[in-house]
Amino acid sequence: MPVDVDVDKVAQYAAASRENYERDLKKLVDIPGVSMDPERKPDIIRTAEVAAQMLKDAGANAEIIQTKGNPVVFAEMIADPTYPTVTIYNHMDVQPADPAEWKTAPFQMTIEDGTYRGRGSTDDKGPALAVLYAAKYARENKVPINIKFIWELEEEIGSPNFEQFLQDNKAKLGTDSIVVSDTIWVSREKPAIPYGLRGLQGVLVRLKTGVKDVHSGTTGGLARNPIGELAQLINECYDAKTGQVHIPGFYDAVRKTSDSEADNFVASGFDVKAFMKAHELHSLRTADAKDASQRIWAQPTFEVHGITGGYHGPGVKTIVPHEAEAKISMRLVPDQDPEKILQAFTKFVKEKCPDATVTAEGSLRPYLGEFTGPFNNAASEAMKAGFGKEAAFTREGGSIGAVVSMHDILGKPIVFLGLSLPEHGYHAINENFDWQQAGGGIKMFVQYFNALSKIKQ
Repeated sequence: MPVDVDVDKVAQYAAASRENYERDLKKLVDIPGVSMDPERKPDIIRTAEVAAQMLKDAGANAEIIQTKGNPVVFAEMIADPTYPTVTIYNHMDVQPADPAEWKTAPFQMTIEDGTYRGRGSTDDKGPALAVLYAAKYARENKVPINIKFIWELEEEIGSPNFEQFLQDNKAKLGTDSIVVSDTIWVSREKPAIPYGLRGLQGVLVRLKTGVKDVHSGTTGGLARNPIGELAQLINECYDAKTGQVHIPGFYDAVRKTSDSEADNFVASGFDVKAFMKAHELHSLRTADAKDASQRIWAQPTFEVHGITGGYHGPGVKTIVPHEAEAKISMRLVPDQDPEKILQAFTKFVKEKCPDATVTAEGSLRPYLGEFTGPFNNAASEAMKAGFGKEAAFTREGGSIGAVVSMHDILGKPIVFLGLSLPEHGYHAINENFDWQQAGGGIKMFVQYFNALSKIKQ
């Protein structure tokens, strides 16, 4: 039978858990589990081992399941097979971090006035532990729900083996709903429950015009310059000032945002100046909140992440480089197909710069769910209980490859209950998390588990 959750008791539990939460978060953040660095494989394994032990310490049955790549940590708290089941998804791998760029050591978490600084603190170890502490409370206080955990270790490289993991373990992954705690609020004052994610198509474009760098005095004017040609190619791909993409067919399948969605984006409290401040940006492409919110949540993008080639040392070395590479990605929205976008891009490159080669680097489909129904209602109620604020239903500008896979294979409702803020710095220098979000998150998830237990399946 459903039970009533004592709000004051939950708040007391969250406050009493703070010291242990901070201890556990530091244990995880201090392990540099960078999935894109092969030399960090031992740290990935160590992350899985420490995470599995934390799940066991909270009362879950946990195991480390191997894949062709990095393992997945799976755990479950089964109170009664007749109770509804919710599956929690988080990831434990992290982005790289250059210590020279950080104010503090990225893999030695520091704690200052309730702020936790370190790589992975907000993306996604801090939120994951908040959910775990809430699940521990639910188990110990007999909330009638079964809770399963999927903690992935390849999310930051596009989840290349996650779909096979789901297929191979489908029998044990049965659930009634899924919740993902890896998303960002509009602001500290405005919680957000996203219902959509952009997809992604990454590419490397390479151009080689010789065997070695040559003297610009003896060859300049005649020798081709691959950096210049790639710069020109990029200029033909899109307008860097407006973001408008010029690749034929790029926008053909884009699903137009409905008027009600666009209004919801504005009603979410999205503020251009606050966005600039949170992300430490000097200027943006637009100052209009409606246009800006759609640009980051509901429109596709073309971004240049880096151009390499030529001389990088001090001063000016007067050479003509013999090769160059551009790192590019395109964020995609419903109903864009990454494969079709890749084909359109490759065709365009071959027409404009026939010598260039295009290599695909990661491909994720966009996801669009519902923002109505009993599970989202439960999420909204839980968010208000945990933080005392009404949540906005938005979309997420980033991509989570595992979400599409879970949607396709597990086929259950997916809800996004993230805890991160724009200023926490996803993928950025000086990434951080804080107790205000963690403590509120513990309270929120206890309420969410209780609300789920009352939904008739």
